[in-house]
Amino acid sequence: MTYEQFTSDVAKAIEGVGGAIMVIGGLLALGNYGRSMLHPGDPRERYRRLRRQLGQAILLGLEVLIVGDIVRTIIVDPSFESVGVLGMIVLIRIVLSFSLEVEIDGAWPWDLWRLEDPNGGRRRAGP
Repeated sequence: MTYEQFTSDVAKAIEGVGGAIMVIGGLLALGNYGRSMLHPGDPRERYRRLRRQLGQAILLGLEVLIVGDIVRTIIVDPSFESVGVLGMIVLIRIVLSFSLEVEIDGAWPWDLWRLEDPNGGRRRAGP
């Protein structure tokens, strides 16, 4: 096995882990939501919790996928074209991650301090 084959396999494994994180995290979030339906409580809060857990799984998976893309581009195929493609992929994933963070937290990252409760906790954000 050559060095290129090995690093390509490592990049594929990292990308597989990123995909698995999203799938398993999504299934766990849906399972938690299903279990929460068996107990009394506010349905809006259950829905918010589901969205937050799904968003967190997607964000973590995207971060791992970016690592895989970086490994593939820097080590396996270090050309100007692949670096440009990597830049576009990372930019798209950063925008997606940023929008998911806003969706999860209910506020822009620079406004999160406004959601802090004076008693040390966090106030509920969003509708």
